[in-house]
Amino acid sequence: MIAALPSSHVQAAGGDAAATLAGTWTLVAADVLHGDGSRGHDYGPSPRGMLFIDADGRYSLQIFDSERRPFATGDKLKATEAEYRAAVLGVSSHFGKLDVDPVKGTLDFHISKASFPNWEGTEQVRLYELKANELSYRVPPRSNGDTPISVWRRVD
Repeated sequence: MIAALPSSHVQAAGGDAAATLAGTWTLVAADVLHGDGSRGHDYGPSPRGMLFIDADGRYSLQIFDSERRPFATGDKLKATEAEYRAAVLGVSSHFGKLDVDPVKGTLDFHISKASFPNWEGTEQVRLYELKANELSYRVPPRSNGDTPISVWRRVD
């Protein structure tokens, strides 16, 4: 079960739970939990990513597939359909405002802009857990039952 922040974390932030997450985070894992209980990787075996959160809850998040390949032509405007597809599916990026509800154990991403345009102007709620300097959250299950899980480690 994903747990919420202990109340001591909220008090330390002066009542502002988002401030407890302020800082720079590096991606540890971008996995997917399959319906049968097995785990896979959404962005390759060694995804790269950064999450930046300021004390007011503004955030910027980027996740990249570790196996993205350069375009053969070296020209962004002359890639093949397969190269464009791999480039789009090999990254997840968005920024906006983050609200934290330690009682419900949720992160609420208010997305301003995203690499997936359908997310722009939406709110994405994630169940989260914070243990020491490691933040993990689960994305709601996909239509096929897969549940993406992101794990971040604080670096500052």
